Amino acid sequence: MTQGIGYAHGKIILMGEHAVVYGEPAVAIPFPAVKIKATVEKNQGKTSIDCLFYKGLVDEMPELLESLHKAIDISLQKIKKNDWLTIKIESTIPAERGMGSSAAVAVAVTRAIFDYYDCSLTDEQLLEIVNEAEKIAHGNPSGLDALMTSSHVPYYYIKNQELSPFDLNLHGVLVVGDTGITGKTKEAVQDVADKVKHSPETYGADIRALGQLARESLYFLENDLPEELGKHMSAVHKLLRDLGVSSKELEQLITAALSAGALGAKLTGGGRGGCMIALGKDKKHGIDIAQSLANAGAAETWIFEMNGGSIID
Repeated sequence: MTQGIGYAHGKIILMGEHAVVYGEPAVAIPFPAVKIKATVEKNQGKTSIDCLFYKGLVDEMPELLESLHKAIDISLQKIKKNDWLTIKIESTIPAERGMGSSAAVAVAVTRAIFDYYDCSLTDEQLLEIVNEAEKIAHGNPSGLDALMTSSHVPYYYIKNQELSPFDLNLHGVLVVGDTGITGKTKEAVQDVADKVKHSPETYGADIRALGQLARESLYFLENDLPEELGKHMSAVHKLLRDLGVSSKELEQLITAALSAGALGAKLTGGGRGGCMIALGKDKKHGIDIAQSLANAGAAETWIFEMNGGSIID
């Protein structure tokens, strides 16, 4: 083929950040409001990358893009090719904000490479490649980002167990606010691991509590109980704050959302920056929450209506 194309989208973790690494459940949804498109073509010279953060040879990419390098290498190894390629990446997913940008890039590029060579790519193969690349980006990834940035349905997820899609029957609005500050997922994951190791009674209990809140929240999502879900979201955030993965900017936006009457609010993703989410009653309420977030310094906001069923780009 003269050109290969691959797509991916963002993701939002509703429940289970950090705890999912320790075998507790997480609840996540695809977030097609932000997307990535990767295009692969033949190159007469060495393989090159053209994206927002870097334009040049793959072999000279900065460390920030090392996970992408890994995804390219593994993809080419899998299909036994060693050609020079030009890879162009167009993205509206803010980088390092807890919305799965690194996984989404790997998903889109892997799909584009396989498409270029007209090779079939199973979901299992895709997740294997992306999870291997994610180890470089996040150290000990849960696998959730790879799954959600390549899927069109929400999932209840437990590491190393069979994947469980579920029906999103909640009627409400999810408002996402970007602090504009780069998240520090790898650092936060390691700090939580250190806390759990050195104070298992205290922080291990927090991890288990996060898991229980995720389990209960699944019922609320399937049975249209937004007020109960909102309370659980705020309870989750308190535990994540106790684990030390919030930030001044996140706290400011969460306070603003709650002041606007949000049913609940919490950070989403690894924390230490990145994004937060708030639950609103309807679209009008969501607009009010988004305005409050903007007034409080949010770099950008998105509004996502949850009306049940599959989520399609």
